[in-house]
Amino acid sequence: MKRHLTLLLTICIALLANAQSTELYFSSFPCVSPDGQTLVFTFDGDLWKVPAQGGTALRLTAMQGEETRAKFSPDGKWIAFTGSQNGNQDVYIIPATGGEIKQLTFHEAYDHVDNWSWDSQTIFFTSSRYSRFSGYKVSVNGGTPVRLFDHYFHTVHNLAEHPNGELFFSETWESKNQAYRKGYKGAYNPDIQSWNASTNTCKKYTDYNGKDMWPSIDKHGTIYFVSDEGNGEYNLYTFKDGKKTALTTFPTSIRYPVVSADGSLVVFEKDFQIYAYNPATNISNKVNIQAVLNTTIEKEKDFDVKDRITYFDVSEDGKKIAFASRGELFVSDIKGKIVQQINTHPLGRVLEVKWLADNKTLLYAQTSTNGFTNWYTFTADGSGKEKQLTNDAQNNRDINLNADRTKGVYLSGRNEVRVIDLKTLQSETVVREELWGFQNSTPSFSPNGEYILFTAKRNFEEDIFLYNLLDKKLINLTQTGITERSPFWSPDGKYIYFTSNRYRPAYPYGLSDGRVYRVALEKFADDFKSDQYAKLFEEKPKEEPKKEDTKGKGKKEEPKLAAPPIKRYTLDLEDILDRIALVSPNFGTQGNPVVFQKEDKTWVIYPSNHSENRNNLWLTNYEKFEQPKTEKIDGATTGSAFIVKAGDKFYTLINGTIHSLNLESKKTEKIDISFTFRRNLKDEFNQMFMETWANVKENFYNETFHGLDWDAKRDQYAVFLPHVRTRSDLRVLITDLLGELNSSHTGFNSSGDEEKTFYTTRSLATGVLFDEQKPYTVSSTVRHSSADKKGINVLPGDVLTKVNGEPVDPTQNREQYFIKPSLDSEISLTFKRGSNEHTVKIQPQGYFEVNDLLYDEWIANNQRIVDEKSNKRIAYAYMKNMGQGELNKFLIDMTSEAYHRDALILDLRYNTGGNVHDNVLQFLSQRPYLQWKYREGKLTSQPNFTPAGKPIVLLINEQSLSDAEMTATGFKELKLGKVIGTETYRWIIFTSGKGLVDGSFYRLPAWGCYTLDGKNIEQEGVAPDIFVPMDFKDRLEKRDPQLDRALEEILKELK
Repeated sequence: MKRHLTLLLTICIALLANAQSTELYFSSFPCVSPDGQTLVFTFDGDLWKVPAQGGTALRLTAMQGEETRAKFSPDGKWIAFTGSQNGNQDVYIIPATGGEIKQLTFHEAYDHVDNWSWDSQTIFFTSSRYSRFSGYKVSVNGGTPVRLFDHYFHTVHNLAEHPNGELFFSETWESKNQAYRKGYKGAYNPDIQSWNASTNTCKKYTDYNGKDMWPSIDKHGTIYFVSDEGNGEYNLYTFKDGKKTALTTFPTSIRYPVVSADGSLVVFEKDFQIYAYNPATNISNKVNIQAVLNTTIEKEKDFDVKDRITYFDVSEDGKKIAFASRGELFVSDIKGKIVQQINTHPLGRVLEVKWLADNKTLLYAQTSTNGFTNWYTFTADGSGKEKQLTNDAQNNRDINLNADRTKGVYLSGRNEVRVIDLKTLQSETVVREELWGFQNSTPSFSPNGEYILFTAKRNFEEDIFLYNLLDKKLINLTQTGITERSPFWSPDGKYIYFTSNRYRPAYPYGLSDGRVYRVALEKFADDFKSDQYAKLFEEKPKEEPKKEDTKGKGKKEEPKLAAPPIKRYTLDLEDILDRIALVSPNFGTQGNPVVFQKEDKTWVIYPSNHSENRNNLWLTNYEKFEQPKTEKIDGATTGSAFIVKAGDKFYTLINGTIHSLNLESKKTEKIDISFTFRRNLKDEFNQMFMETWANVKENFYNETFHGLDWDAKRDQYAVFLPHVRTRSDLRVLITDLLGELNSSHTGFNSSGDEEKTFYTTRSLATGVLFDEQKPYTVSSTVRHSSADKKGINVLPGDVLTKVNGEPVDPTQNREQYFIKPSLDSEISLTFKRGSNEHTVKIQPQGYFEVNDLLYDEWIANNQRIVDEKSNKRIAYAYMKNMGQGELNKFLIDMTSEAYHRDALILDLRYNTGGNVHDNVLQFLSQRPYLQWKYREGKLTSQPNFTPAGKPIVLLINEQSLSDAEMTATGFKELKLGKVIGTETYRWIIFTSGKGLVDGSFYRLPAWGCYTLDGKNIEQEGVAPDIFVPMDFKDRLEKRDPQLDRALEEILKELK
């Protein structure tokens, strides 16, 4: 017996060798048993159970994916939770004492558990299955979920049932997907409100201009919720004698409070740990929870550089390649057979690398421990150590070296052009200009080293600048109102090549339909054939033979000659824009040109998609006495011309792989490089946190960070980095850090192979809708869906009996018959109509596509109302967002329906933004300025479309955001008509983003938007001329007072 016990202990010790009992951080979504004695929470992606007073937690689930949002049933028998083992988020239940897990919902959309009914028979949850998101319920015994409120824009969530039958809820993004954003105050604030179905009444319990959200209710009817009214942080509140009352005053926020059914305990998240509030004592304490854990985040993982190279350079001797892959630095021979990893800082990310003139020293850009990119050197032969050259709290980047690799030029921060002496390794700022902290063209030297060539911003657009290093003179070469970017000086010094769309600005749309151009720096003539002919008869003078040193010794060394003076360029800037000439094809989109010359040939290489809309490198060849010729480079399927010259050879980077490039034959040859290296997620996550913080520091649009000490927030959140164990923890940490900014357009997205689930889920959406109360009986088909086709015979009242020939069970969840690992090409449905059965075949769609068609049905209903009430005198145009597709639809509406009508309602309610505000406003601003006609024909106005000559009403609401707010601002400023509705969201910062070492991505809200009198629209929104609210009950009862008022106002004008 003792022998067996000894063996068992040995096995246990071996299993727990890497495990440790530790205090838990990043425990989330706590809930408490009805008697207040047991907690269940999420940690490490699983559900854990622990006594309410604390102690050692035990794992309750171990499914693939993540289990979250657990809630005890009021009778204490069940725990409902959201699980993602199938790649989506469904509702599950498990016995509170442990046991078999049962799946209740089956849909590709997310299903987030909210609460239970008081009889423990129903689970309320929030889902995105038929709209952005809304409230649903499902029986604990299974069956098909029921949608609670059917208006497309009923964004009801955080459902909690009161013992008296009232259903409490929140209904704004700020209490759902934007809950991490602190400090928001605006028209889209969440309030505590309820719906009583028995009395058909809606009640609002709070109206504070801030956040009141996340109600939780005990059996006595006591309501607990979160508010930021007290000190700007989320704290616990209740109602006492009908008055909103603070129960905590923490200096840091709490999240997701849940009260026990008996009212004895409230639990919540705070500082990434679990806290409990005792209503009897009015005291909150941290729940001390430990668990035996197996930490793997520090474990190394193998990666391969193959097809994952992000930057490279070739040494001037042509023997060696230096390259970066996943933030690490490597050196190989020129064929990629011998690879050596360079020992750079483990918390750094290498982004760029250059060989210096000695063919041994590497100069590279690497993120420092402060998150910013700085310059380092390393001797690749191993004779030295990594040396940091700069230690700036701003990003140093985009370096180019001069011809003899004695100097480098790079950008630093938002406004500095610097030169680095590659002998002393000291940097000097030579120009300060508005550069921006990212999205830059790379600076370079002129071939003779006299000038620096770079771009800087003027009115959001890039101009090409020259800075003379000898005269210290700055020249704006282009000075246009459109963008000229990616300039490249031809090796002979005669031309500057660049990319531009010369007919429209790059902002706000981005540079589209760019072309490659060149501009001659002098008014020189082409070579004359007669001169070339004369050269054929020129003879070289004979060289005198050198006299030999017969003595063989005593010869004095000749003194070294000083470097010849720079042959300076003469620039003729007068009418220089008139000398711009097109290089690339005049269709498709071309990008950054790179130019090389050999004898009489000039090769201009650039990416273009003018052939079959596929990106590839193309070469335009200029040769004396020949017409320019443009040809495709074989095997160069890339959208960027990243080309390196070493000696007389060329190399390029194509889709993560280095290729040799033969410009004569226009062919590439892949250099196969494969090398396994190791990294661990802990170091990566720490580096990613600091890089994200640093780039927000450098690029956030508001220099005061909305009054926030951003450095202090870095320190506050960095304290928790040692406790990050999973990618989910990192997402929470960085997302919460960004939320401190009280800013729209922030976000951090990250996913990794370690999170992937074995199973996947797709919902086969057919466009057939079913009755909520009779879930197998057809209620309608969605217009323009797969079910809305000729020959598909499905009518309201039909009863579904079979799917793909298999009988269905009407007591089961209908949706489980429509769930597959991938989207099938067709599905057969058998329906019963009266006493007869018939079968139809349908080609399934993605559920999101059908959701969008349901959105279209809401729009179509508005169109029908406008047509009926105005007798088709008023046009109705709706834009879901401000993207190109919706712009095209808007223009079609304007040039068809609106063209023939007497007035216009433009509806931007619920609009999620984009960047086409200027197109919309320019079109709407058109007024008639003359008339013309053919002989005896009808007089017609010019321009053809004149919406500004007719009454226009713009509809906005609290969900009109981003570019919809830009459009509303311009509409008011241009006095195009009346604005009706409610104030907009206050969600408008023009935004881009950057990628991280593992492919994660964070958003950079970098460009603020202001009215002409300087008001920040992000913080003030756009107010309507006529305030007309629309509330929960209006939507419930299918009223639209805003649309009604728009019709009323226009019909007054048309009388």
